[in-house]
Amino acid sequence: MKFGIFYELQLPRPWHADSEYNLYHNALHQLELADRLGYDYAWEVEHHFLEEYSHSSAPEVFLAAAAQRTKQIRLGHGIFQLTTNHPAKLAAKVAALDLISDGRVEFGMGESASVTELGPFDVNFDDKRAIFEDAVRCITPMFGDAPVEYHGPYHDFPLRNVVPKPRQKPHPPMWTACSQLETIQYAGEKGFGALGFQFVSSDAARAWVHAYYNAFTKRRAPLADYQPNPNIALVSMFMCAETDEEAQRKADGATFFQFCLRYYGQSQDRERPAAGSVNMWELYNDWKRANPESAAAALRGGLIGSPETLRRKLRKFEESHIDQVILLNQAGMNTHEDICSSLELFAKEVMPEFHANIPAHEAWKAGVLSGEIQLEEIETEAFKQRYGAKALNIQPVKAA
Repeated sequence: MKFGIFYELQLPRPWHADSEYNLYHNALHQLELADRLGYDYAWEVEHHFLEEYSHSSAPEVFLAAAAQRTKQIRLGHGIFQLTTNHPAKLAAKVAALDLISDGRVEFGMGESASVTELGPFDVNFDDKRAIFEDAVRCITPMFGDAPVEYHGPYHDFPLRNVVPKPRQKPHPPMWTACSQLETIQYAGEKGFGALGFQFVSSDAARAWVHAYYNAFTKRRAPLADYQPNPNIALVSMFMCAETDEEAQRKADGATFFQFCLRYYGQSQDRERPAAGSVNMWELYNDWKRANPESAAAALRGGLIGSPETLRRKLRKFEESHIDQVILLNQAGMNTHEDICSSLELFAKEVMPEFHANIPAHEAWKAGVLSGEIQLEEIETEAFKQRYGAKALNIQPVKAA
């Protein structure tokens, strides 16, 4: 099993003159550290206008800076929004980053999650899947050597040669964002890697892996002529410390992250409140004071604990044949020092056991892809909930 690190670039209020400066530079330092420690991937989101939750609206800039500070770690767009970016500009940005990183780019693609992000770009929420698929068909041939023209329902592009071209041929590995079981299956059917932005149990992970690989091997219907990318990765809240109690004390950002997701995710079309009208950090702390047991329970989920606790939990995930676990450490007000010490301890005490088992996993996956290993078609109805049993439960809210 491989390991990634994940960045929303969260920045709870109150903000100060150097808040965003320190946020970006600390995150880059953490990524440098992860590269030296042997982590496999670093994933950076694209979001717009999501105050406190994500200040990462130019991931290509952040990842370009990371490319110059690192040597081995894969640099993942997790994801680029195909609904708010022109395909030709995306193709050029991905290719340029692939060149300056010596071919280390992973191209994650998504639709965006809310009318708050889509509206200012004149994108209709109900059209986002169709726009996404049209963009995939448009962008794929742009990575090739020949000039391209494309005439689709949402993109009309005259004959041009989009330059530069990526280092990796025919293109960097392609992934798509998945927040529900249905989109995990969709990723398999389309031949994309699946970036699972869920917080699920090991039993649920097994069901999702089977759903993904059965779709990939038995029902694949790609949108265009791209290289298939058979991989499934799941995000987990993360903090590693010497004891479970210490890890839970340092991981308060994990509950803030979940609070924001639940607060926004239950509104119509996931619409955010009016700009500047909500202090998420204050709302979160009000909720936490009123719900101490729920807050404490959330910290007992995910990968939050001592090295022994995390090894035990990860062995269960390893049995499900997840390709990659993506560790979400930069969240809320988790400190730079705690994030770095967590990365160091995990790399020393936990990661080697699972890195050593990668050849066995790759052999299993080769058997699945060849048809020698047949995966059970698991009934997935019980595993469609995005949030695990220990996740936060808050009341729906209306956007202002």
